[in-house]
Order: sequence, then structure tokens, then C-alpha cells
Amino acid sequence: MTKRRFRVRVTVSRQHGEKLITVQLDIPESIVKSLRLPAPEVEPRLRTELAVALYAQGILPFGKASELAGLSRFAFADLVAQRNIPLHYTEEELAQDLDYARLQ
Repeated sequence: MTKRRFRVRVTVSRQHGEKLITVQLDIPESIVKSLRLPAPEVEPRLRTELAVALYAQGILPFGKASELAGLSRFAFADLVAQRNIPLHYTEEELAQDLDYARLQ
């Protein structure tokens, strides 16, 4: 029996002049089948969990984590608060939020 390995593939393309990087994570079918989620919820849930984990570890800033999760900043803040993950704001993120608030 051969052990399946996780693979990550990265490809770069352009769409509407913007550079897009696609990251594909291959997960063994046995693990996907073990997820206790309906099939349509798997991808958005994994994106959300990845975003929360990367934010909690300080790898991804708040705004980009909320974007990865596909949630508004308010919804992402609620999710982070529900999980007792402290907000870590940089001065740059604060400036971005203030700019955003001024436009509203």
C-alpha cells in the first residue's frame, strides 16, 4: 500500500490584467470523505478555516484573511471573536480601516 502525499501546486495566470496565483492542495479522498460536512460546504469551510488559522498565527493580515474567507470584515471579526482569537492590528491595517470608514 503506497502512502498518498499531500501536494501543493502553484500556478500563475492573468485575468483582466490582474495577476492571479492559483494554489491547489490535493487532499486524499479518504480525508475528504471523513469530513463531517455536506459536499457544497467543503470548499468554503476549508477556505474559512485556512483564513482563520493563518490570521491567528499572524501569517495573514486581517483584511486579507477576511477576503480569503469570503466574509465581510465585520463577519470575519465576529468569527474571530467567537473563537477567542485576539485581534492583532498593525498601524497599516488601522490606516486601511480608517480610509475605508471615511469612504462609507
